[in-house]
Amino acid sequence: MEEERFEPLRCLGTGTSSVARLVKDKKTDELVAIKYIERGKKIDEKVQREIINHRSLRHPNIIQFREVLLTPTHLAIVMEFGAGGELFDRICYNGQFSEDEARFFFQQLISGVSYCHSLEICHRDLKLENILLDGDPIPRLKICDFGYSKSGLLHSQPKSTIGTPAYIAPEILAMKEYDGKMADVWSCGVTLFVMLIGSYPFQDPDDKKDIRSAIIKIKNVQYSFPDNVALSAECKNLISRIFVADPSKRITTEEIKKHPWFTKKLPEEFMKADEPDYNDSDIDPRSQSLEEILHIIEEAKKPIESLDSTDYDY
Repeated sequence: MEEERFEPLRCLGTGTSSVARLVKDKKTDELVAIKYIERGKKIDEKVQREIINHRSLRHPNIIQFREVLLTPTHLAIVMEFGAGGELFDRICYNGQFSEDEARFFFQQLISGVSYCHSLEICHRDLKLENILLDGDPIPRLKICDFGYSKSGLLHSQPKSTIGTPAYIAPEILAMKEYDGKMADVWSCGVTLFVMLIGSYPFQDPDDKKDIRSAIIKIKNVQYSFPDNVALSAECKNLISRIFVADPSKRITTEEIKKHPWFTKKLPEEFMKADEPDYNDSDIDPRSQSLEEILHIIEEAKKPIESLDSTDYDY
């Protein structure tokens, strides 16, 4: 990595095999997020898939991929910083949303997800914690973390049981091949429900750690709307069309975009933003080529010996 290019500011979070940090790019004075993954065996097919899929997506409701770099000990993925934090935190601090506020964010979520699907990419881990905000007074939603994503053009149909239990679709629990796009729709439905209700649809409110009970409820599509939350009939109808056990009968993102609850107060930009505009020839010529990125990933796979794995070498 270019010597002292980035000024470290703070830790944004840690995962099972990575750490995310907020840094300032001294060249541009821009704040960016960098995800560090230790070089060696942790740089696997999943990491490569995350980078390649994320790089191919350019949409206002998706955290922008910038570049990949190597430090002596880590592979560094540089991306846009979501200054407004997680949508999850907004709900925790402010409580459940009104229908209008939930719709405002759901419209953006579906715009980004629909765009991914138009390029045959399914996210497979959509949840409030993987949805960021940009920090503007009227916040723009940004989907992040493509670690579980799959491309229908590059990879086989998903069949692994991955994702976060509260958001997982019933067909994933069946341990068979499934349509990742329709599983994404289910997760979007869970996200909408939590925004509106303030709790998960299939979670036991008296025992939130009872995963077995939640799985049974997911398989049987057992959920209800609390009496103390007033929702419109159109809103309930949309949720009921998302929470359908048979994915072939579940509403698609394209159908969601035509649903009367979704189209109400729909900003014009969201009607157009999901048009695919990605093309290799359109990429900024200063950005890395796919060949450069693949070379960096291959270098990162090589084991690094006798170095402190916490040295990120900004």
